[in-house]
Amino acid sequence: MEAGKVCFPEKYHRRPQQRHLEEKQRRKSPAIFLHWLLFCLLLPSFSTCLSPAPMPTPESGEVIEWLIHYGYLPPADPTTGQLQTWEAVTTALRVMQHFAGIAETGILDNATLSLIRMPRCALPDITPNFPSELSLKERARKKRWQRRRSLERRTRLSRDTMRVLIYYALKVWSEAIPLTFHEVGGHTADISVEFLQLDHHDSYPFDGPGGMVAHAFFPRDPQRAGTVHFDGDEEWTFRSPDDFGTDLFAVAIHEFGHSLGLAHSSSKHSIMHPYYQGPVGDPLQYQLHIEDHAEIQKLYGNCCFSPQYPCSRLGKGFPDRCTSNIDAVAQIRGETFFFKDEYFWRLSQSRHLTSPQPALTTRFWRGLPSALHKVDAVYERPTDHRILFFSGPLYWVFKDNGVEEGYPRPITDFGLPQGGISGAFSWPSDQKTYFFKGDLHWCYDETTRHIEEASPLLQESWKQFSSSVDSVLSESDGTLYVFKGQQYWKFDQETLQLQAGYPRSIATDWLDCTVEALRIRPTSPSLGVNLPPNFRGPQLKIEERVCFCAAFCAISSTLLSVLPWALLTLQGLA
Repeated sequence: MEAGKVCFPEKYHRRPQQRHLEEKQRRKSPAIFLHWLLFCLLLPSFSTCLSPAPMPTPESGEVIEWLIHYGYLPPADPTTGQLQTWEAVTTALRVMQHFAGIAETGILDNATLSLIRMPRCALPDITPNFPSELSLKERARKKRWQRRRSLERRTRLSRDTMRVLIYYALKVWSEAIPLTFHEVGGHTADISVEFLQLDHHDSYPFDGPGGMVAHAFFPRDPQRAGTVHFDGDEEWTFRSPDDFGTDLFAVAIHEFGHSLGLAHSSSKHSIMHPYYQGPVGDPLQYQLHIEDHAEIQKLYGNCCFSPQYPCSRLGKGFPDRCTSNIDAVAQIRGETFFFKDEYFWRLSQSRHLTSPQPALTTRFWRGLPSALHKVDAVYERPTDHRILFFSGPLYWVFKDNGVEEGYPRPITDFGLPQGGISGAFSWPSDQKTYFFKGDLHWCYDETTRHIEEASPLLQESWKQFSSSVDSVLSESDGTLYVFKGQQYWKFDQETLQLQAGYPRSIATDWLDCTVEALRIRPTSPSLGVNLPPNFRGPQLKIEERVCFCAAFCAISSTLLSVLPWALLTLQGLA
């Protein structure tokens, strides 16, 4: 070595410009190194990090996006280009694994990879906390709906099946809290249900079959509160025998939980668990897990102790469905309604009684006078599907369950006598409505709005009826039922001839009563037909699953139940 010279490492025997470029490159190396560590982290064995840097895999990018989407990692900052550190990713994986109830390895093992590819709710599992200075009561208030009466409208699967499943999914929650749900038209709903596909401009795009199946927004979201979206590309099913598709009832309960303010739960027993776990069983039997029941009541209180709706509203004098005569029967949007005094019972399209206790007619059809004590007749007009109520000399016209302006009006508008009618039914084959009182009947043409002569076939058949028929029901397929006392008769839709085996019991066939529950002996009113020997209706088990106050207070959808209007526009799917 020459005297007076200092020996530097070889890399410093370079030009200053070259050393400057190297120094700049060296400063970038930690970011590159973090990239490598990140990909190493996502491999099953950490020992591979000691080998040459692995190539990125689809799973590694997938899991980072997944962890960010569901709230386990903060989003990348585009202004700084900052990467997720390997410590943050490891921690996020462990938190996610703990939440899902699988082994907390902190690595992307097979169980974790399978989990992130499972169908699930599209909302995050980890949500931002409220400011610490808010009281617990204030936090709960901000997370829930402030109205005691929520409204909802809905869209698609099969129209009829969809509406029934949505009704029962809402009923699961309303039986625990003092909220009621009514379907409305237009844009006034608090809860809106739509079936959409892929990117639908709400920051939560769907991804086709599987993956994200649905999402809903919380009450505190100022723009999107109450919006519930189902993926239109999913194979929505109900009670699929081979586990095919995604069960709509199970997913709807989960999403309505979000709409009411509940976040995801790490408990696998909770309906709010974020991962789809398959069908949950019979809607008529399903009940909330104790955890879900407690959480929803933290927000809304107990359905049985609502100061806004005192328990004396129905009182003790409401009619017994198993022993009462019926005032009127109507089929509305495919469902059957039995009216007695100021109350009604509702049956689904499959003839399931939605509640063993009656609901107040005036509380459901808003616009009827509170002093209304009896309904003479109800029918759905075939021309525009309006619902008409008749009581004494007056009638009301409803669109859905809201009365139209200008009503009530006198029934003389129809050319009917001022003294009132006994019943009415709409005949689907000729678009005409038939009114009757005693042995008199009138045929009203809904198109020309004039009284006409009834068809000879119907006139001849009417002679079979005595002067004391209580109600007549015409189903959408043309089948005619005549109700009198506590019995009913069924007539063939083509010939209008009485079918064999009738009369039968209204209570056992329609209102879920057992013969043992009837406190009177079946008798045959005079319709020219006698009860068959040893008459016995079908045996139906009655299960009263509603809480005490839901049976006696008009505060839950058990009483103010959802009415499935069949004519709403389906949004998103043809």
